[in-house]
Amino acid sequence: MNSIQKKIWILAGVVLSIMAAIWITLTYYNQKTMDQYNEILQRYLSMNEVTNASQQTITSLYNYLLTPTEVNLAQIDASKVRLRKARIAMLDLRSEESDFALTNYMNLIDSLIETTDRSLLFQSEKESEDSDKAFSEATRISKYISETTLTLLDDDLKTYDRFYRDMINQSTELKKLGIWLMLTITFMLLLFTYWFSSSITRPILKLTQAARELSRGRFDLQVEVSSNDEISFLAKMFERMRININNLISEIQQKAQLENELQQNKLLLRESQLRSLQSQINPHFLFNTLDMLSKKAYLEGSEETSDLLASVAGLLRYNLKRLDRTMMLKDEVKVLGQYIEIQKARFTERLQFNLEIDESCLSIQLPGLTLQPIVENAVIHAVEPREDGGKITFRVIDSGERVTIEIEDDGPGMSEVKIRQILDEDNFETEGHSTGIGFSNVVKRLRIFVGQDDVIDIKSELGHGTKVILTIPKTKGSVKDDEAPDRR
Repeated sequence: MNSIQKKIWILAGVVLSIMAAIWITLTYYNQKTMDQYNEILQRYLSMNEVTNASQQTITSLYNYLLTPTEVNLAQIDASKVRLRKARIAMLDLRSEESDFALTNYMNLIDSLIETTDRSLLFQSEKESEDSDKAFSEATRISKYISETTLTLLDDDLKTYDRFYRDMINQSTELKKLGIWLMLTITFMLLLFTYWFSSSITRPILKLTQAARELSRGRFDLQVEVSSNDEISFLAKMFERMRININNLISEIQQKAQLENELQQNKLLLRESQLRSLQSQINPHFLFNTLDMLSKKAYLEGSEETSDLLASVAGLLRYNLKRLDRTMMLKDEVKVLGQYIEIQKARFTERLQFNLEIDESCLSIQLPGLTLQPIVENAVIHAVEPREDGGKITFRVIDSGERVTIEIEDDGPGMSEVKIRQILDEDNFETEGHSTGIGFSNVVKRLRIFVGQDDVIDIKSELGHGTKVILTIPKTKGSVKDDEAPDRR
């Protein structure tokens, strides 16, 4: 069942063979002709260069004899160098027929250079008469070189006249051969194409008629094609398609409808899940904070209390109004600082908080109230239970296409089992503390926001502290400061 393929390969092989033969023949002929033409042209150019160089030498010598300056002397030297190069180039033009003439020609060049040097020598010895004689001799030699050049050119023109005429005749014959070849190839291709296309189009026309009847809803007509190639197999498959087409169309439509509904339900579920997680706000934080602030104001009555109130106000405003939006890392760091100010007022020197922030990373976005619950968890487990307090380090690191956020404490640490429970948010849930948002809530919201499970990692050992690592892509909603949403 591969006769169509064989026909195509035969047609391609014949065309390629003919075209390759024609191309090789034309290329060989053209290259041979171009080589001969270039050789003749090079002879003409070389002899013309000798004439020009000799005339330039005489002109430079004449100028120097009139005005013996260093500039004119340098022009003579340059002309002689040019003349020597032209003489060397003439060596490549030697042949058995022109060996004697070219030898005399090069001897004339040597004589011109020698006579020029002799004229310069006499000029330097203040022998003007001898210098003028040498100049006259050099002028005569230059003229003789020009005449010899014309003679050689004329001989070459006579020698290669037959070549030119043969080349023109061959070009004419080649054009005629090309025309006949094109006509022959075209005729052969037309015959082969007609036979090839007919063997394909006839059964295809039958398939077309059957398809037209199927498009009209007539599925009772049998498809029959009499051929011994791939189209016969296609007709059999077409016949099977005719039998099952109604069931297939119905199945595809139902499947497409179900997939569309499933996709919409997934989107709605993710959106509702995110909103549900973001809406978990526990007012218990407000009560505890206000109680602490009231006791602080009662005991101190200082300006520090005013600062604490400002921090609390900013923190509450952020908590109550921004959970339904994504926030810039800059805003999260700011509200984290307000939270730390409140906790420092509570724990005083027991709480050590260090910041290591790459300012260029603060424009990325992440869900609101992501950092504070993590730091708060560190305060509760690493600072509050210990009499001497604890240390928390917050880092923002540029990691190429991502931004790495690390919250590290020197608390008691946790086991591998506990870490797996936290990262498997379906099987673990921590109670929210002052904000009412637990660790598991943060994990869920981050994974929904980024769309990846590896957005958060925890490294910890019992007795050696805990490090929480967030990896946020820069391309996930990163904006410039002037493009950030309204923060009022």
